[in-house]
Amino acid sequence: MSLDVIVVLAIIAVVFVLFVTQPVPIDATAVGLVVTLVLLGEWTGVSPAQGVSGFSNPATLTVLAMFVLSEGVRRTGVIQILTRKLIAFAGDNEFRQLLATVTLSGPPGGVVSNVSVVAVLIPAIMNLARQTKTSPSKLLIPLSFASMLGGMLTVVGTITNLLASEVWVQVGGPDAEPFALLEFTQLGAIVLLVGIVYLLTVGRYLTPARIEPADSPTDAFGMNDYLTDVVVMEDSSLVGSRVRELSEEDLDLDVFQIVRGTRTLARGLASERIEAGDVLSVRADQETLQEILEQEDLQLLPEVIEAAADDDAALPPGFSPARHGAGAVAAAETGDDGALTDGETASETTEETPDEGEEEAPDETTEETTEETPDEEIELTEVVLLPGAWSTRRSALTDFENDYDVTVLAIRRGDEVIRQRLREVRLQAGDVILVQAPDQVLDRIARDVNVAIAGEDRWEDFDRSKIPVALGILAGALGLAALDVLTLMVSALTGVAAMFFTGILTPEDAYEAIDWEVIFMVAGVIPLGIAVEASGTADLIADLVVSVSVLFPVIAVLGLFYLGTAIITEMISNSASVVLLLPIGVEVAGQLGANPFAFALAVTFAASTPLLTPVGYQTNLMVYGPGGYKFTDFARVGAPLQLILTLVTTAGIAFFWGL
Repeated sequence: MSLDVIVVLAIIAVVFVLFVTQPVPIDATAVGLVVTLVLLGEWTGVSPAQGVSGFSNPATLTVLAMFVLSEGVRRTGVIQILTRKLIAFAGDNEFRQLLATVTLSGPPGGVVSNVSVVAVLIPAIMNLARQTKTSPSKLLIPLSFASMLGGMLTVVGTITNLLASEVWVQVGGPDAEPFALLEFTQLGAIVLLVGIVYLLTVGRYLTPARIEPADSPTDAFGMNDYLTDVVVMEDSSLVGSRVRELSEEDLDLDVFQIVRGTRTLARGLASERIEAGDVLSVRADQETLQEILEQEDLQLLPEVIEAAADDDAALPPGFSPARHGAGAVAAAETGDDGALTDGETASETTEETPDEGEEEAPDETTEETTEETPDEEIELTEVVLLPGAWSTRRSALTDFENDYDVTVLAIRRGDEVIRQRLREVRLQAGDVILVQAPDQVLDRIARDVNVAIAGEDRWEDFDRSKIPVALGILAGALGLAALDVLTLMVSALTGVAAMFFTGILTPEDAYEAIDWEVIFMVAGVIPLGIAVEASGTADLIADLVVSVSVLFPVIAVLGLFYLGTAIITEMISNSASVVLLLPIGVEVAGQLGANPFAFALAVTFAASTPLLTPVGYQTNLMVYGPGGYKFTDFARVGAPLQLILTLVTTAGIAFFWGL
């Protein structure tokens, strides 16, 4: 083993650990990788020009362009329109719901980013499940898997396909050309069909119903015992103190709403001073609630309302029994007259400004003013943190609340629901957050590409008149590439320019739509592929693979290579696995006297469809929280399908391209 190989293997090992553990953002790791390969160029064989070649590589630029084209199509609302029609078709029949889910998420994945498709469908499926009393868990893993398999219909279906095309050009020999747009569509269609049949039959029974059907988000998060309304009595020690001081007392309690006379305060509560008669809507467990009731002269809202029936009862100033007696907000431990639920309080928890001519004396010590908007409904809804920015960001919950102007009541992470000590939680991609906020704030959040909001109908506000133009641009860009009129990169960039000039997107929209972490990662791992090939690392590993597989027929080696790639991809990124394993596959084929293109395709298909863990692919991570899944649920559903696809894909490659 030469020193060159040792150096490259050491770099691969370090990168592997960094990609798996992510102590620093993935894009930072990618940039560090480029620098390391160049600085150690004497052993890696990577020159400065080759080190930065990933940033000008056709694969990188095509990936960038496809992010923008997908966003242009998404902004027209065409996916949402199809979703509504298929949901209407599905009704309350679980099989039809599943059929609609895989049908809508699979085929579009070949031309539109499957991340965009899944981001739109998650809220739709969660709402459908709630309306029809179905567990969303039964639909969300099939959603992710079908979108993933649909990505194998065309070269632009996944980032991995585009990167594999460029790596093939580098290592496939002098006659190797980039994959055509429809290079493997025939096999991709078979893989998608097999996957859909599996998900509708065997997979349907293997997919667990982790989340029980619920009428509302509060029910789904089991919040009935945690959301409580208390009244501040006149002699309470809290009168005059700021809301933020409650959190500073090391109490696991959050105030997310104050009803004061005829007004409801929901924004800027941290600096709001508490007054006698305020009704505080709080999140707290029973132990904390009991402690604060005993120490701070607070009373549960139902008890105060009951006392109001007694003419001699002393009520705190500002408290209006008529205001609260109709159940506008709810009380402590009881169910129907206890827990605050979404939708029930909208008409009675609106914020009102003081009567005209009235002026309130400013609080000289108040650092922030509380926003009060007339007729603003307060809602509870679920927000999903999408991969991308949230994959490496570990924001504190208070940062999220400040940035988005919401109050967080609970967090679902996989099959765990976090309701206590929320301030200690660091948010992650895939988390589902139960938030309380005015409807105008939720409308603004719905436009954020880094989250998906599950509020009904918030995904329908699009300019549908531009649907024909956007679809025409996408079809034209792909058609020019399919007919070899333009290269895929040039046709995709032409489509981006058309999106700009037709007004479907602005450059600012495009910048926000691009997942820059992915761009840097793709650009960073491309020179790693050069190092693997130039240093002789691919030859060495290929020798080892051939030495242990010499007794097997070529088709069996191809199948094992497919399966091995799929397993390795679960631990590192799809892009990294393609860059590392495709050159090795080509070398193995060369030593076996087999068709190198067959091994290149096996790596491409396996790296694009990791089905065994929630972290193997972005769409798996996106449904992990909303489905309330256990980590092993993906292997439970995905392992049989992975084995089936190993056989189907291997046989398909042998049939269409030969060994």
